[in-house]
Amino acid sequence: MGRAAGGALIGALLIGVLGDGRAQTPSPGIYSCTDGQGRKRTADRPIVECTDREQRLLNPSGTVRATVGPTLSVQERADLALRQRQEAEAQARQTEEKQRERALLQRYPNQAAHDKERAEALAQIAAVQQAALKRMAELADQREGLQAELEFYRKDPARAPLALRRQIDENTRNQAAQKRFIAEQDAESGRISARFDAERARLRPLWAQAPGASLSSEAR
Repeated sequence: MGRAAGGALIGALLIGVLGDGRAQTPSPGIYSCTDGQGRKRTADRPIVECTDREQRLLNPSGTVRATVGPTLSVQERADLALRQRQEAEAQARQTEEKQRERALLQRYPNQAAHDKERAEALAQIAAVQQAALKRMAELADQREGLQAELEFYRKDPARAPLALRRQIDENTRNQAAQKRFIAEQDAESGRISARFDAERARLRPLWAQAPGASLSSEAR
């Protein structure tokens, strides 16, 4: 065998083993779409008439290699970004709500636990209110005594001792402050009841879904 023939044989063997590099180059695709007029279009590059719609990139065999989305304008990209942000925010709120519900259900696994904490919270407020009412009664008694002393100077109140007048003024301020405090405690009691009512409304369907959970008392 001559030297030239041997070289050709070796070259053929190498091509058989390694393959032809040119044969491995991806073949060009064909773009296909239906334009706004309903006409089907094909081209070897993205189709200008279909930039506002989806295009398919086909293999020579006709199978779909990829899908190319529409080319968006600046305003369309801004609108898309806004929708995506809103969707992400809604998803985050939903996730956060689920986390709060799990924490709430862990704290109150049934209505008995919820009712118990509600009763304890209201009992604390009631104890404070009772002490405030007791103090209010003491101030009222004190005022009666001061008014009795002031009766001696009914004809000429200006002659009443300065200390007595100061005690009456202080009693007036204390009673006003005590009334405000009692009103604040009444409002706090209302807020506590409203909070537990809202929690119970959220918890009742969770209790119903939880395995082994049951309502321990009727809704108030």
